[in-house]
Amino acid sequence: MKKVLLLNGPNLNLLGTREPTQYGNTTLADVETQFVQAAARMGWDAECFQSNWEGALIDKIHEYGQWFKVGQAVGVVFNPGAFTHTSIALHDAIKGVDGLPVIETHISNVHAREEFRHRSWVSPVAAGIVVGFGVDGYLLALEGLHRIHQRSVS
Repeated sequence: MKKVLLLNGPNLNLLGTREPTQYGNTTLADVETQFVQAAARMGWDAECFQSNWEGALIDKIHEYGQWFKVGQAVGVVFNPGAFTHTSIALHDAIKGVDGLPVIETHISNVHAREEFRHRSWVSPVAAGIVVGFGVDGYLLALEGLHRIHQRSVS
C-alpha cells in the first residue's frame, strides 16, 4: 500500500488550545484521525508527523522523496506553520526531492493576516496550495493530492 504523509510544523501540536478564534477547537489528534481515515478510503497508508524542529521536517521530506522515487509514496500534505515565511531550507528540501508532490496547507487565510505572513518560501515549490478552509483544508489538500496521483497513473 502506498504511503502519504501529513506533515505539520511548529506550534501545530497546540491545535485546539492555541488561538481558538483563529484556528478553531479541533485538536491535531482529531485532524490526524480524519486524515488517516480519508487516506485509507483512497487506498493509502497515512503517516502523521509533527515537529517544532525544522531539521526533523526536512528529514521527513527527504525520506518521502526516496519512497516516492521507488513508487512507495504518493506525496505530502504539509502545513509548515511559521516556517512557511522563514525557511529557505524547507524550500530547498522540497525542491531537492524532485517530483514529490507537496501540497502546502494553512488553516487560516494567511493572506488576510499580518503582512509578514503573505510571503511563502514553500509555495514556489509546492504542487498546490490550500489556505483558509480551517482544518477541512487538510482533507481538501489530500483530495488534491489524490487527483494529482490519479493523473500520473492514467
